[in-house]
Amino acid sequence: MTPDSVLDVGQRALEVTVALAAVVLIPALLIGLLVAMFQAATQINEMTLTFIPKLIVVALVLMAAGPWMLRLIMDFTLNLIESIPELIG
Repeated sequence: MTPDSVLDVGQRALEVTVALAAVVLIPALLIGLLVAMFQAATQINEMTLTFIPKLIVVALVLMAAGPWMLRLIMDFTLNLIESIPELIG
């Protein structure tokens, strides 16, 4: 196993991790920003007002993008398992 192969596997793992996290975090961030602007405009400072919309959006995103996310992590895992002989030898 060469240092280049370790770096390639690590880089691909980070790419998959960022892709999976971004799908969930970006919509939650946008909803949080919209709710914060609403709270600033109306001067309502209720903590649950930010939590509930984010929770709903994250649940909807996971339902919509869940199959794609599962396929992405499965493809990465299968490719990693299939490349074990190349990495060892």
